[in-house]
Amino acid sequence: MINIAFIRENPDVVKQAAINKGMPVDIDRLLALDSSLREVTKKIDTLRAERNRLSKLVQVSNNNEKELFADNVRLIKNDLSAHEASARDTRAELDALMLHIPSVPAPEVPIGKDEKDNIELRQVGKIPNFDFPFRDHVELCEIHDMLDMQRGTKVAGSRSYFLKNDALLLDMAVCRFTIDFLSSRGFTPMSVPHLVKERAMQGTGYFPIGYGQAYAVSEDELFLTGTSEVSLVSYHQDEILQLAELPIKYAGISSCYRREAGTYGKDTRGLYRVHQFQKVEQVVFCEANHDKAEKLHYEILENAELILQALELPYRVCIACTGEIGIGQIRKHEVETWMPSRGAYCETHSCSTLADFQTRRLKIRYRDTMGDMQHAFTLNNTGIASPRILIPLLENHQNPDGSVNIPKDLRPYMGGREKI
Repeated sequence: MINIAFIRENPDVVKQAAINKGMPVDIDRLLALDSSLREVTKKIDTLRAERNRLSKLVQVSNNNEKELFADNVRLIKNDLSAHEASARDTRAELDALMLHIPSVPAPEVPIGKDEKDNIELRQVGKIPNFDFPFRDHVELCEIHDMLDMQRGTKVAGSRSYFLKNDALLLDMAVCRFTIDFLSSRGFTPMSVPHLVKERAMQGTGYFPIGYGQAYAVSEDELFLTGTSEVSLVSYHQDEILQLAELPIKYAGISSCYRREAGTYGKDTRGLYRVHQFQKVEQVVFCEANHDKAEKLHYEILENAELILQALELPYRVCIACTGEIGIGQIRKHEVETWMPSRGAYCETHSCSTLADFQTRRLKIRYRDTMGDMQHAFTLNNTGIASPRILIPLLENHQNPDGSVNIPKDLRPYMGGREKI
């Protein structure tokens, strides 16, 4: 949620941001509601003051005056009740509309509609040039009895799977390696709730526009999260942080769940697009300072790159265009890892700055050096997401005989083995 004062002062900027993000919203209606609410609030304050004044007079007046003042108090109460009802209705509509207002992208974000308009910044690592018929990750898993999609579908429906044997060990290895790496760089490792209240989803910006992608446990009014970002950011809801603690850095690990609504028939082979996966997520709280937030953005982006370099995987970094960044993001970089079977770089990491979009919704604040209350800024980026990362790990490191080399930095987590 962005500051209503900013919208009042910059309506055209916010309108253009909504257009550029492909998120149409009625800014004029919002401003009209805001104006109405402020007007009726003034009337309510005036009526309450008059009611209180007359109520005091009732207590000290003689009988004739007391009855007159009491009649006036009753009339004011009726008028006040009507205005308060109007204010509640206006506030409800205003609050609902505010949840759809996107943040304004940073100046460097390119304007575009979809991933085709993202701008590549760099490629790192060498794409393998196989001199033998390479196998995709599904074939490699079949050779080594590491994956069962058929029984996964039988038990849990489409896009479900069983990881087995070395695939499970590799899945656990990359997650533990990432946790250890981020811990060494000052991140607090945390296991987080997978089920959260609606406020956590709404507060982090995944609701209301993302209802269709979330699994709901309606009897308990809970939702399965698609990233530990939801729990980690909500961890500090309604709190006042200490300035001396900032920046606060968390590395959350959890299973994640996404319905993948709207992707019927797309990416159905293998592990690229599944309903359940493991992820290590970086989340940072920092001061409300764009320069400091930008520095931290590139720090957590570097973390993702160093992880991929340790896994000896070729990748590229792109800055996402306006149509590819979410409702709360002001800046996003996508890191895409080379997947031979897809013949393309494919997204494995998403690095975002959200300024105070989430903390305004969740009321996460701190006192600055002047003692004034400020909403903190938040940032996030993937540490690693598996089993998607298993695709490039298996495919890029395969050998002609179907064996797979284990990257050096992962070997301690795989019992010292050099190959699968």
